Amino acid sequence: MPEKKYDFIVLGGGGTGLASAMYAARLGMKTLVLGHSHGIELPIGGTVTTTNVVENYPGFIRLSGVELAKKLEEHAKSYSLVDMIEERASEIQKKGKCFFVRTNKGRTYFGKTIVFATGTRLRRLERVKGIKEFENKGISYCALCDAPLYKNKVIAVVGGSDTAAKEALLLSEYAKKVYIIYRGEQIHPEPINLERIRKNKKIEIISNVNVKEIFGDENSVTGIILDKPRKNSNSLKLDGIFVAIGHMPISDLAKSIGVKLNKAGEIIIEHKTSETNVAGVYAAGDVTDKPFKQLITGVADGCTAAHSAYEYINKKKIED
Repeated sequence: MPEKKYDFIVLGGGGTGLASAMYAARLGMKTLVLGHSHGIELPIGGTVTTTNVVENYPGFIRLSGVELAKKLEEHAKSYSLVDMIEERASEIQKKGKCFFVRTNKGRTYFGKTIVFATGTRLRRLERVKGIKEFENKGISYCALCDAPLYKNKVIAVVGGSDTAAKEALLLSEYAKKVYIIYRGEQIHPEPINLERIRKNKKIEIISNVNVKEIFGDENSVTGIILDKPRKNSNSLKLDGIFVAIGHMPISDLAKSIGVKLNKAGEIIIEHKTSETNVAGVYAAGDVTDKPFKQLITGVADGCTAAHSAYEYINKKKIED
């Protein structure tokens, strides 16, 4: 027997999931948020909690990712119809028109509808020699978490995205030198962050190269080997490496109940409604096939999913 019964179960406690829960509650739906559906133990608020500064969310000129996540969480919790549990969905079964969601704690919850707001997990330098040996020994994936450890050190950020640029900018507040290592011709952050990178004397971009090997001593990373020489040498001495090479959608559970994915593993949705190919199942945010991924677009998707679920329940007259 399920622990509790809900109209709407939100898989994922990031900003997208919190907005979806808030909107569902406003529509009168009893809603459950499973906050650790990411497959990784991020806190409620999700990926945005690892962002130092947010400047592109309407209504807030500048605030930290943790502050924004807290505001979204408080808004969702202000509705009595929302239950928020820090458990991870481990299995989903569809029975008739409804769903049974089992968590890593062995509990089962009943839902008339569900939304995958599971987000993504970080990509790692899987094929680089030394990556496993030096995990947690100078290799990091979060500047906000670890930047203070590298005061007056020489470090590198691997990647060319806006995330990589923001990581480098934050790290430059602590480190004496920050390299951005990118396999392409030019990094591609938002224009405002590209300008900040160019003006920052601590940051140097090394383009058209890949990291071939990470080396060090028994305690920590001491450098890397590049696949092309830089200043007549393939080696670069470093005290630490921050990896920012993108994300992979967390969509395995969706696939297990017949939800269609694209080649990248993203959940295919009807963009006007956030519907998937499975009736009663919706998806929102970074886990979907929408090309432009930002917290604000994920929030919009989440609200759309809640409204679509509300209409579905009433149209189908789904009962417990």
